[in-house]
Amino acid sequence: MAPAPPPSPATPSPLVPHDAASAYGGALPSPTPHTHAELTALLSLLTAARPRIGTVVVGHSRDAASRASAAAFVAAWSAAAERTVLGVVDWPETAASWLRPAKRFAAWEPDAWVVAAAPLGWAQMSRRLRRNTTWDPARTYGFATFGDSRLPALAGAATLQGMRGVTADGGVWTIDRGWLVRHLPPPASDTP
Repeated sequence: MAPAPPPSPATPSPLVPHDAASAYGGALPSPTPHTHAELTALLSLLTAARPRIGTVVVGHSRDAASRASAAAFVAAWSAAAERTVLGVVDWPETAASWLRPAKRFAAWEPDAWVVAAAPLGWAQMSRRLRRNTTWDPARTYGFATFGDSRLPALAGAATLQGMRGVTADGGVWTIDRGWLVRHLPPPASDTP
């Protein structure tokens, strides 16, 4: 009888290492209710994108602020006839692997994904998405909670490459090569 083959080397887990999660988890902002300027800027960001975005999948963590932001976005996006929400997926803030919600989130082929969630849970979810699905962070848009430079560091420099989002005051941020770059909001108009 031939000896059993040696075990294959363990594949590193896509989960955020516990020590990194502990270091950032308590320091990252909790989701807060979205502002009118934030929702308006997010809608503008998506409608200005080229190629045109018509279909989206919305994802959110299960806290009240993220649920409310996702629901407000779904209502506003769906108000236009040429725009469709293909699905809404939620996930817990802590999970053993995030594989099931990641597969549900990436199951459709939308023009874009929109996310409202707690940063640590999104870091975990995005690592799983990047590893096990065809999800594209460059087609992903987020609310203001993600506008924190610690998020790309926690998720991994390439995990969120190209993701965009908005700030509470209507500004825009992008993730580029592991850096979060903030852009100023448009100046307030003096005309009514």
